Amino acid sequence: MSNKLVLVLNCGSSSLKFAVIDALTGDDQISGLAECFGLEDSRIKWKVNGQKSEASLGAFTAHREAVEYIVKDILGAHPEIAAEIQAVGHRVVHGGEKFTRSVVIDETVIQGIEDCATLAPLHNPAHLIGIRAAQASFPTLPQVAVFDTAFHQTMPEKAYIYALPYKLYRENAIRRYGMHGTSHLFISREAAAALGKDEADTNIICAHLGNGASVTAIKGGKSVDTSMGLTPLEGLVMGTRCGDVDPSVIFHLVNRLGYTLDEVESVLNKQSGLLGISELTNDCRGIEEGFESGHKGATLALEIFCYRLAKYIASYTVPLERLDAVVFTGGIGENSDLIREKVLNSLAIFNFNVDKERNAAARFGNGGKITTDEGTVAMVIPTNEEWVIAQDAIELTK
Repeated sequence: MSNKLVLVLNCGSSSLKFAVIDALTGDDQISGLAECFGLEDSRIKWKVNGQKSEASLGAFTAHREAVEYIVKDILGAHPEIAAEIQAVGHRVVHGGEKFTRSVVIDETVIQGIEDCATLAPLHNPAHLIGIRAAQASFPTLPQVAVFDTAFHQTMPEKAYIYALPYKLYRENAIRRYGMHGTSHLFISREAAAALGKDEADTNIICAHLGNGASVTAIKGGKSVDTSMGLTPLEGLVMGTRCGDVDPSVIFHLVNRLGYTLDEVESVLNKQSGLLGISELTNDCRGIEEGFESGHKGATLALEIFCYRLAKYIASYTVPLERLDAVVFTGGIGENSDLIREKVLNSLAIFNFNVDKERNAAARFGNGGKITTDEGTVAMVIPTNEEWVIAQDAIELTK
């Protein structure tokens, strides 16, 4: 069989991203997104060999119904593709310390994912629903879990241990885990190839920027530090997440301002970040439009986002000892030439010289170097987490 097709499922809290990918080439034959679960405008959009379609799903649709629609209505209309699918690969946000690599799913693995659900309460339960639905729809196909946290298990203790009583780590596994590992892994490989170096001799800082955002220091192809922590809340300013904040803010909100803990969690995870600062939107495109039109809140949000990102990038030169490149990826990293330029200009001490034409050209699926030929390299590489998931699924089930 010339194709190595894998159905990749990425279940978010209220959405499901899916694709049928050739693990050998990275080409997707089917790709799509089901979103707005539980709302009146719940819908699904997909492409088959470049041909776009969409449909309404109904107000009561959730992950299980979406998987059934994918199987019956989309794959059912393309039996020639469905017949060649050899495995199902699932993106799982949090694997804790239980999972340091991708694994074939069995009941023990499912229990392990469930045990980690408190560390990613919006994601791991959704992943489990997607796994159960896929098992029901594809009872004869192997299912593989690929963990966002696995790539970061190479961090040294000095990078992942919090300065809390050590027994909290020893007894409760409270530590920094990091996320977006599948994306950072893909970028580390692609960056080494773009630089013409072996992975083992490539040191980069990868900025995965989207509604969720993280920075990772990658030394010799291995994660040595990353900005997200126990949960995806730590680190950079994000769409609705605050990122780093003085923990005493929580006590102040509860003890002085009368917030409940549930309200505090909502503030930090859903009402902060670009949305909270701008009081306008969590969408970076809207923030940039507000910046261009002189909106005060949007301007402040953009400035804080870029400043915090630049500080993180600068700090991650410490574990690398030598910096070969800074790489931008993710929805914002791949498309916002404005943010990339502002961040790199803040890092002038590292000898970044932005090439405006190259930077403007590296958008909408186009990557490449965005600095001049003199000085330190910065580049854009579009991420492809789905391809990594497909590769691992085939490798583990061949």
